[in-house]
Formats: sequence, C-alpha cells, structure tokens
Amino acid sequence: MMTEASKPELERERAGTSTAPPDARNKGAGRDSARPLRICLAGSGGGHLRQLLDLAPAWTGHDYFFVTEDTALARSLAQQHPVHYVPHFALGQAKLGAPLQMVKSGWLNFIESGRIVRRERPDLVISTGAGSALFTVAWARLLRAKIVIVESFARFTHLSAFSRLAAPFAHKKVVQSAALSSFWPDAAVFDPLKILSTPRPEKRRLLFATVGATLPFDRMIATVAGLKAQGEIPEDVLMQVGIGGLAPEGIDTVETLTFEQMLASLEDADVVVCHGGTGSLITALRAGCRVIAMPRLYSRGEHYDDHQEDITRAFSDRGLIAVANSPTELLAALKTVREQTPVIATSDPAELIDYLNSLIESGWVQPKASRG
Repeated sequence: MMTEASKPELERERAGTSTAPPDARNKGAGRDSARPLRICLAGSGGGHLRQLLDLAPAWTGHDYFFVTEDTALARSLAQQHPVHYVPHFALGQAKLGAPLQMVKSGWLNFIESGRIVRRERPDLVISTGAGSALFTVAWARLLRAKIVIVESFARFTHLSAFSRLAAPFAHKKVVQSAALSSFWPDAAVFDPLKILSTPRPEKRRLLFATVGATLPFDRMIATVAGLKAQGEIPEDVLMQVGIGGLAPEGIDTVETLTFEQMLASLEDADVVVCHGGTGSLITALRAGCRVIAMPRLYSRGEHYDDHQEDITRAFSDRGLIAVANSPTELLAALKTVREQTPVIATSDPAELIDYLNSLIESGWVQPKASRG
C-alpha cells in the first residue's frame, strides 16, 4: 500500500532538524541533475523511522519514498509523504518462541519488498534498519542501487543483527558510536548526541508513560499503575500502552498516538516513563521532560535481545535519564528526577547529513536512465 501526497519539508519541531534550501540540496557538479535522484528510505517502526526523519535535509528535494512497517508513526507520515508498508519481520521472533511466525513474516516481507523495489527502482537506499528493512536492502542491491547502511543510534557497543546481515550489501556504512569502529573499520563515525541550552517549555503536573510504537510493555504499565494506586504518583497520569496492551482501570489510557499527538503529550508532561528505545528517549529529552527509562528485557520475553539495557546505561552514564527495573527502583527514580534540573538533549545529525549530501553531490550515485 502506498499513500501519495505533497512533499513539504519537515518542520524543525516535527523532525528535530532544520532543512537546507532546495537549491543548496540539489547542487552538485558530479551528479546528473537533469534527472531526479530516486531515494528509498528504509526503516522499521519507532526509532529507526524517526532517524530517517531526522535526516530530512539529505532527502527532501529528491524523488524519495519510505519503506516501513504499518505503525501509528508511519500512518501519520503517510499523510504527507509517499510510504510503502512491509510486514514486520525480526530474527528475534524465533528467540521469543515464534519461529514459524518469523519464517512466515520473513517470506511475506521478502515478497512485498521485492515488489516495491522492482516497481520503484531506487537509485539509492538509505537504511537505519532493522529486520523489516533487510530484504528491501537486498533487493535494491540486486537491482544495482547504491546502499548506505546507518547503524542504529541504539547500538553503542555491538552491531545489530540487521547490520551484520546487511553489511555484504552495503556500499557505505555509518556508525554512531566510536566503539563500533572495531567491528566496521571502514565505517564513517558520527556521534549525534548534543546537550541543548534552550529553556524548558512550560509543563503540566503530568506523568506520561509510553511504550513506543511497536510492542506493548505491560510490566512497565503495571509498575506505573501500581505506584499511582498506592498514592506515590501525585501527578496526573496518561498512558500510551500499545495495541492490545494492559489498560489499568481509573487511568487515562490510549493504545496508539499519532506522531503529532505524541509530541503534544511530551510537550505537556513534566515526567516521562518510557521503554529504552532511542526514539522515545530522544523525543522526551528534546521536549525537556524528566525521563525515566525501563528497558525491555530479553529474559522476560519483552524484546528480541537486551540492547535496551545498553542504550539506557549509555544515556544514564551521560546524566540524561534515570533507569528503573522494578517498582522500588521506579519510586527511587521518581524522587531523583523530581529533585534534578531536567537536561534538554537531542540527536543532531548535521554531520551525517553533510556526509550523505556529499555522497549525492559528488556523483557517487547517479539516476538510472529507466526504472522499467
């Protein structure tokens, strides 16, 4: 399925970036500018898709389209941009006891990804992962597109399974942690995390608990609800619980939010309790919230691996968030963040954007004469 609409530049408030003028983006003596460059932006839901949005100055002004999963964020995106949906697929489905589901969803993703790539014929694929984007990358390489793999900002110490599998298809590789250079010595390195000095927005007495765009997280929701019932959370509470997620009685809950609704909730919230996904963490920090993260754990069947523990540890070590894994730890974290001055931070991909623009403008990738 694809939704076509106009392609206005993303505003800074929506994507967290500024955009260069169209004439600046389209300059480049090395590239045949007579034909538009066809760019595929491939990423699964949540933070992977949000990072592609942050890279907007590298792809606005070109003939682009997204390939992603059918999530609330993607549906919101499809209102203004061309979007193709592919089935959710991850190797971790087998780890969580659903190998047949993994094979089925992988096959369906393989077929749909091939159909999209054969029809759209991209010249360049920029992918932030994860599993749902793997076959899009493979098909595009088969049809002679240039491939740029951007390892997720969620990976600080070890490469993701997606990056290990996609590496043979990649012409260029990017990591966002210097530690990953030991795995990919030929990769470009850009650390996008930046502390901001902007004033904190006016906040309501609100705690916003959000599980992110992909999976429910009942343990986190039950922990927050339990403390609220005990009178330990005096703030009003709003919960985004995921499709089919736990919905505690007496608390304002919603399964999904559009990206705009999510931003509005974060703008209001003084305290945010969220899972350990980089998209949720960065968006909350950018909104000036006091942030507590509860990482999803593989041992509890909450995620495909324990990379969220690595993410939350890295953010905590930089003094940006508190981390909690139990009701007792959450109660202590709430006390801590209420007493601290909130840190406002964001991911600033300006250097990565410059790198992508330099690849495009140098003539490294050229438009195909025909897309068949």
